[in-house]
Amino acid sequence: MNLSRIFFIVLIAALLFSCGKSEKELAADRLALAKNAYQKGDTTLALQQLDTIQLKYRGAIQTLAEADQFKKKIYGDLFYQKQDEMDSLKVKLEKLEAKFVKEKTDFDRYTQYVHKRQQFERRWDKSFIQIHLDERGELYISSNYYGDQWLEHTGLRVYDQDLQAKTEKVDLDNVLNHRSDFMETKWEKVSYRDGADNGVIEFIAEHADRNLKAVFLGSRYYYIILEEYDKQAVKDALALSKLLKQKAKLGQEIQSLQSKVG
Repeated sequence: MNLSRIFFIVLIAALLFSCGKSEKELAADRLALAKNAYQKGDTTLALQQLDTIQLKYRGAIQTLAEADQFKKKIYGDLFYQKQDEMDSLKVKLEKLEAKFVKEKTDFDRYTQYVHKRQQFERRWDKSFIQIHLDERGELYISSNYYGDQWLEHTGLRVYDQDLQAKTEKVDLDNVLNHRSDFMETKWEKVSYRDGADNGVIEFIAEHADRNLKAVFLGSRYYYIILEEYDKQAVKDALALSKLLKQKAKLGQEIQSLQSKVG
């Protein structure tokens, strides 16, 4: 506990046990304590003292009014601070979003971010790991197999030497496990939603500089080496996911503060 915090606690204790002071004087002491705390950068303590004035000293009309105005000032300062954070965040978002194409079909509830290096026309005849991201910042991966024999794969392991990450199993009868064929070609796509990637996304992003391999786990095994642009797509999507979620949270905080300033 730092010295300034101890000082405030001592002051609060003194207030609680002070004798002979009027309600107006006690409220004024609280207000002074709130202003001192805010000046030292302790916004939480300042707001706590202002709330105490409004709850305990309703008879100190003038101090109540001053406390209310000071609280609005604090919320106003926080509001402009959050707006500055949002402006900086939007600059980062714009830079990352340039690497993606936004799509929304009749089957999509939310706008999808498709990395430009993983668009369907570039990868339809390849076996690869695909990253999926929507406007909420929600992420998942899918393993996409293209070949002349069925794998009936239900999982994925990504590794390099002694490092590895493995998805949860998605059974063949699961709606997230798709298979189709045309002529002599077999397609399989397994989606690992709601955390079923089991840390594979973070693993790829963290170790994108390594020569990562992947094995599709099924009735047969199928091995691939992750392309540099696929690893980069995962890194970009994870970074964009975090920014999109941060933007949503900031937006809620700004809206809440705006209602308290007026």
